Amino acid sequence: MLVVNNETKIDTKLPRLVTPLPGPEARRILKLDQRYVSPSYTRDYPLVAKTGRGAMIEDVDGNIFLDYAAGIAVCSTGHCHPEVVAAIQKQAAELIHMSGTDFYYQRLVDLAEKLASITPGDEPKRVHFGNSGTEAVEAAIKLAKFHTKRDKLVAFHGAFHGRTMGSLSLTASRSVQRKGFGTLLAGVFHMPFPDTYRGTYGVRPERASEDCLSYLENELFRRRVDPEEVAAIFIEPIQGEGGYIMAPREFLQGLQRICRKNGILLVADEVQCGMGRTGKFWAVEHSGVEPDIICTAKGIASGMPLSAMIAPTSVMDWPPGAHGSTFGGNPVCIAAALATIRLLETQYMANAERMGEYILRRTANWRERFRTVGDVRGRGLMIGIEFVRDQKTKEKAPEVRNEVVQRAFQKGLIVLPSGDTTLRISPPLLIDEEQTDFAFDTLESIIASIEKG
Repeated sequence: MLVVNNETKIDTKLPRLVTPLPGPEARRILKLDQRYVSPSYTRDYPLVAKTGRGAMIEDVDGNIFLDYAAGIAVCSTGHCHPEVVAAIQKQAAELIHMSGTDFYYQRLVDLAEKLASITPGDEPKRVHFGNSGTEAVEAAIKLAKFHTKRDKLVAFHGAFHGRTMGSLSLTASRSVQRKGFGTLLAGVFHMPFPDTYRGTYGVRPERASEDCLSYLENELFRRRVDPEEVAAIFIEPIQGEGGYIMAPREFLQGLQRICRKNGILLVADEVQCGMGRTGKFWAVEHSGVEPDIICTAKGIASGMPLSAMIAPTSVMDWPPGAHGSTFGGNPVCIAAALATIRLLETQYMANAERMGEYILRRTANWRERFRTVGDVRGRGLMIGIEFVRDQKTKEKAPEVRNEVVQRAFQKGLIVLPSGDTTLRISPPLLIDEEQTDFAFDTLESIIASIEKG
């Protein structure tokens, strides 16, 4: 670590470990954390962060890591990008808080106008601001019910839409996320997600889209809920917690046709896959679909707490007081978001596409090289590597995935799990070939070592 002009800088693009992990200061903080912090937090390994720059993280003991998680796809422009930091500092010296629920603010309008301009569809849009992805989803639930005057919702197996009670009702990722919280929102129905690796219920992966659309119309709508009572269908174009599974183009297009035929709103949860991560602002853009509502958060402000729910003016027709947020659209967060979007447009969205293609080329032969690799999939810098015990049976191998995550940390590479057996690759959008080669040389070495026993 260097200090230049009183500014902390990390002087390497690759990991540098100086203590066993975790180091002594990290161990001290871990004990305090165990004593004082909610046990509901999930941690995969004992990283105690101190400083971040670009794609690098330094811990409290001076160990430097290459971050291929980006705070769960949040730090889209990297850690502490100079332009984002400057925007935050300037705004913090002018105005820290102004509640957009009660007052007006120029830059809130500026950001809303910008988001409206980059959202698919020709109709004018409006934006509701919140603080997190789950708040954006909660707002979308309420708006969908208000606008349609219907009360039923459809979501997907494997979905993660948040942990507050409304969004949790849509979430179907892990039972532990629901256990112990009693009755959730009524009128929510779940259906299979089109998994082109495993197929619907483990069969016919080549017909995943067709089978899921058929289930929706011929099973769910015929036997469980009349489509005329459904307000909205919520979908992640690429499932995040569900295993980085991509909804095929033909499925999203078919889903939109069904929604429009039945007067159902199509809601794209782009909290994780949006804001340039796939090489376009929105993952749905790769399919040509125009959702009725888009929810975004995570990468929108490079780490500052901000979310947005975007809908056409004809849909966002609720009156004053129907929904609000004290902190949503905070001036400092808005400044960070405007700087972030500018960087995404001019540099990092294109880099995400380029580096994503680089990674997919690099891993194209992994199924042939590694018997535990079942699938490598993704778009841009949202890539999942699924591990199996047997490539033919596709039996899941969470123990292999988990071992990869732990060993990568010990080598200075930060990655995270996703779904039952998938490794997620979601680095900051500014990574380069040198960093990517290190990351994948490391992963190749780890997988080969695990397979040798």
